[in-house]
Amino acid sequence: MTIVRLGYVAMSVELQNCSPSKTMTFTQFEQLKDREAAIRKLERIATTNLENCLRLLKHNTANEIHFFRLSSRLIPLANHEELSDWDYFTPLKKPLNKLADYIHAHPSRIDFHPDHFVVLNTHQKDTLKNSIQTLSMHKGLLKGMDIDPEHRCVIHVGGGYEDKEKALESFIYNWAYIPQSIQQMIMLENDDTTFTMNETLYLCEKLGIPMVFDYHHHLANHEEEDWEKHWERVISTWSQSKLPIKMHISSPRSEKEFRAHANYVDPDLFLGFLDRIKGSIPEIYCMIEAKQKDAALFQLMDDMQGREGVTIIDKSSFEIR
Repeated sequence: MTIVRLGYVAMSVELQNCSPSKTMTFTQFEQLKDREAAIRKLERIATTNLENCLRLLKHNTANEIHFFRLSSRLIPLANHEELSDWDYFTPLKKPLNKLADYIHAHPSRIDFHPDHFVVLNTHQKDTLKNSIQTLSMHKGLLKGMDIDPEHRCVIHVGGGYEDKEKALESFIYNWAYIPQSIQQMIMLENDDTTFTMNETLYLCEKLGIPMVFDYHHHLANHEEEDWEKHWERVISTWSQSKLPIKMHISSPRSEKEFRAHANYVDPDLFLGFLDRIKGSIPEIYCMIEAKQKDAALFQLMDDMQGREGVTIIDKSSFEIR
């Protein structure tokens, strides 16, 4: 028996005018002649994004959703080189405190997935510096919401650079330059083009990093690996974490666009995975990476109704035997 908790990514298709990713380009910023006024506008946009996050969390509570990925675009231009003097956390203290108060009153699992510009196996010092800076921003946001940052940011291994073995060793080499507080935030995910499950596990086991298994990515990029043979290894990477194991679930858009995410999750694909891991762990958190966001979660829960071996717990959770 295993309890399955479903979550969704960043935005709701059910709520209107609730984007947490409103932005301003640097070109638009430069067009405002008064730099201080332009910075105040950035702060207003970031405040709106955080207020919309609060609306999303209230939406989740109303729908008994206990797992959510925050947008990594909450603060536009946060780490732009031309805005290195901008102290964006001070003006955002009030909306962050409101989020903290709400999260304390309505606990749920909240994390981030920083974008592909975060590359820790890079050969470029500036790229590594910018990656650490971006991860530091995520840590600041989590601390501002009074969330323990440990194992709250999932990232990919990075580039293959035409030699995956060397690229893996570059990750290990660069890891020594990552501050420990940032190291503790990180989870690693297998990707759909370069680093397979087994290659990602190599780093996770060597460096003590939890692995987030992406089943769709594995189907797209596995080099004949049998994921079931490595599943116990994935579980073991979570042995030192305070959090239950998590994975990503999505479905291919089509055979032609296999790597692209479909609007919804194929329930048979998902149940095929769950049938093979049920009983191996008491609980698993499954992040839905589908174009229809929360609507995909609601549809998947509808699809679970009446399935053999499935007992519904609430609007986003079920037990599988």
